[in-house]
Amino acid sequence: MKPVLRSIIAVVAGFVAASAVMTAVETVNGRFLHPELAKLAQGMTDREAIKSLLAGAPTSALLVVIFGWALGSLCGGLVAAWIARRGYTGHALIMGALLTIAGIANNLMVPPPLWFWIAGLVVLIPAAYVGGRLAPRPMS
Repeated sequence: MKPVLRSIIAVVAGFVAASAVMTAVETVNGRFLHPELAKLAQGMTDREAIKSLLAGAPTSALLVVIFGWALGSLCGGLVAAWIARRGYTGHALIMGALLTIAGIANNLMVPPPLWFWIAGLVVLIPAAYVGGRLAPRPMS
């Protein structure tokens, strides 16, 4: 397989893996840890109502989301680096940058508290980097 194609596939697969992990953590958060918050948010489409709901949400609910973002980014960085088989941290960092852009877009659509903005921007790229460093290397 051509290196450029492998690189593209690696970053996309890492992004998909990260998204799957983030979704799983957020599902657990909504179903088991904070079901009352999930019930209140169900069917909500008004941006101001969502902002108000997030402002009153328990800090623990948002911390679980940040944890999910970090865990997802770590897993995505690992997958991207593992598939790339070269430039491990570079592929992981590209995937982390894409996740950061997605996180910014998410925060613009559903405005969270300021501390969540900061945590979301700070956690994704370093977690992806760590994932890239943890990726298994092919045996020589």
